[in-house]
Amino acid sequence: MISPSKLDSTEHIVLYDVPWEAYERILEAFGERRFRHTYDHGVLEIMSPSKRHERAKSFLARLIGVVALEWDIEIDAIGSTTLKKEPQLQGLEPDECFYIEHACQSLKHADYDPDRDPPPDLAVEVDVTHSSVGRMPVYAALGVPEVWRYAADKLTFYRLSPDGEYAAVEQSLALHRLPAQVVENALRPLGARSANEIIREFAQWLREHRSSK
Repeated sequence: MISPSKLDSTEHIVLYDVPWEAYERILEAFGERRFRHTYDHGVLEIMSPSKRHERAKSFLARLIGVVALEWDIEIDAIGSTTLKKEPQLQGLEPDECFYIEHACQSLKHADYDPDRDPPPDLAVEVDVTHSSVGRMPVYAALGVPEVWRYAADKLTFYRLSPDGEYAAVEQSLALHRLPAQVVENALRPLGARSANEIIREFAQWLREHRSSK
């Protein structure tokens, strides 16, 4: 069994032939402590996030919160809650995820129950290191309608199509057709400029374009 203390000093672990029952025992052992992982048909990958990864995903979450506030969109931010489906033998911890269309329904419950709750309406995926297990197919199997993927300093919005594949789109359907380019422009100077200054400019753009949503 992997212990949380061992993971502190480990950047990347891949385990093979992990039964679903063992995967659930590992989740139980970690308890409320989140750990970035992907489980796909017996292959379990665990990664220790870098500072760069955490900065980007947290800033994206802040931007989404600003959109919700400025455009008066009800959201339920459930962070890195583990998403899983036993029939598909797949699960992962998203970097960030949100209920938007189903926010009111989600807010009624304190915990996430995959047998009761729909998948989150939007997930954020930050990929700054190489992953051995593809995460987008797992998001698709879990039925997450929209994923924002940030990799190689490029932000791409993906929408799940009826055939179960993700296709790149220029605007977020979950957040009232917010353009991907606007969010990417806000991400680009992160680290070189004050985060608060960037967010104030982003909020001003949202106010100016509120009527077009």
